[in-house]
Amino acid sequence: MTATQKFLLRVYVATDVAMKLILTERPKSVEDLKSIMCEKLKLSGEFSLHYEDPDFDGMLSVLMDIDELPVKGTLKVIRSESDDSSVASSDTDILPHVPPVRRQKHWPSNFVVPEFTFDVEHVLEEGNRVYREAGKRLKLTKSQLHRLLDKMAETMFSFKAYPNDQEMAMAAEALVGAHPCLSEPGGRTAWFGWKTRLKHKMGNYRTIMSRSGCAEVAINLGKRSRNKPENPYPHTNIKKARRSEINFLPDFPKGENQISLEQLRLQISEEIDRIDRDEVFIEGGMQTTFALRRHEIITGEHLVKDLLMRWPALKMESQVVAEFHRITNVNLRNTFYAELDRHSLRLIGLFREKASRTGQISIALQRLLRDYDAQEDGDINLRRLLCLRGLCIYLKEDDAGFIKCCNQDGEPDVTDEPLALVTAFPDVFRPGNISIVVEGSIVMSECRTMPEAFLLLLGLMYVFNIEYPKKLVNTFTFIQKILVCLDDNTALKPCLLSLKNSLSMCMTHVI
Repeated sequence: MTATQKFLLRVYVATDVAMKLILTERPKSVEDLKSIMCEKLKLSGEFSLHYEDPDFDGMLSVLMDIDELPVKGTLKVIRSESDDSSVASSDTDILPHVPPVRRQKHWPSNFVVPEFTFDVEHVLEEGNRVYREAGKRLKLTKSQLHRLLDKMAETMFSFKAYPNDQEMAMAAEALVGAHPCLSEPGGRTAWFGWKTRLKHKMGNYRTIMSRSGCAEVAINLGKRSRNKPENPYPHTNIKKARRSEINFLPDFPKGENQISLEQLRLQISEEIDRIDRDEVFIEGGMQTTFALRRHEIITGEHLVKDLLMRWPALKMESQVVAEFHRITNVNLRNTFYAELDRHSLRLIGLFREKASRTGQISIALQRLLRDYDAQEDGDINLRRLLCLRGLCIYLKEDDAGFIKCCNQDGEPDVTDEPLALVTAFPDVFRPGNISIVVEGSIVMSECRTMPEAFLLLLGLMYVFNIEYPKKLVNTFTFIQKILVCLDDNTALKPCLLSLKNSLSMCMTHVI
């Protein structure tokens, strides 16, 4: 490296928050590099460094020798598991010191029955013993039943405020499975009566939580009653998580109120306008003001362009991904690409199989595959794009109005488009810069690839609580449940269930 050549590092200090570090020379050791990063990037605590290894196509490797780091490299800061100062998170990234959100986990695939009060546990243990020996079922007293159901409701609420019918059945089945003395004779199942009890108890528990000020359920108070006949009916237009959001409407952080969070919002807006932004401050501020932002989006009827004026940080790709993580506790970019790449060979195999038949869908897939085969091999983004565009065709959905091309003057006509991706060129596999349109306004421009645009649009739909496009509801449902692993335990449509089963059974095809 020459004396005038700079040592450039792109350092990910938080989930999807990267900072540039410029050094005049290569540090003498990894420890020296850590010390420099602590000083210049204001990092603290124990952490290790992972770098994009060019010998393994950019896959992350632990940095053990400073000479392995390229002159122009990318690092990711990983916190040591022994560092108690870390904030609860789904990964081990170093995050700014911000208050954690209420929930960290989705509804479990296997519901674990909680531990009840000592007397209830004692009665259940004895009841299970008698049931195994004599087949006699246990009958709880009213107070014991009350405490058992209260604990079950509390546990279910910790995952979801409004569990659906299938989730209620999972909890009831798990309860009887853990304590067979509670099984009931007759009926369709031994736990059907417990499912009904849990439904009633969850309704009562939500009422208690709403009266205590829990925002997630308090928002649905004030429905029609004898004294308020003009209000809507109690079970209509319920505002609740519908796409596996775990932090749909959180409460304000402890010690904060609307006035203090509004002041912080103004500080974030001022920081966004600066040339030399403090990315760590923006990330921390956006996390702290998350509840205020969700209240505005969920309870209000603001246009997206008005919300972006108040929260300009949401125009940043990193903050869209970070906001998606706050809502779902899922790393959007990592999960989306990992699952898309995992299913890509099988998806393309299904496309080729379908294209070998007759019909309009087959002809459309033939054209798409012919254009893909004409491209240079080895570009993973082209494969990802083929999967996403082919998915729309395979599911018999029309993306003609969703993916649009600029007119002859280079200006997109998006005035009446609720959701759209606008490309610079008509070539499917060489679209140029891509813009994301929401409610007739360009929200983001110059997306690098079409898969990245799909990813960010999904993030924006979660951020602004926007419904999926009606013409592409199956495509985005597949992306949500299969590619982003956000299954809300609701039944899949037959076409999606068939595709999911085909992916799990299909042998890998050669592209």
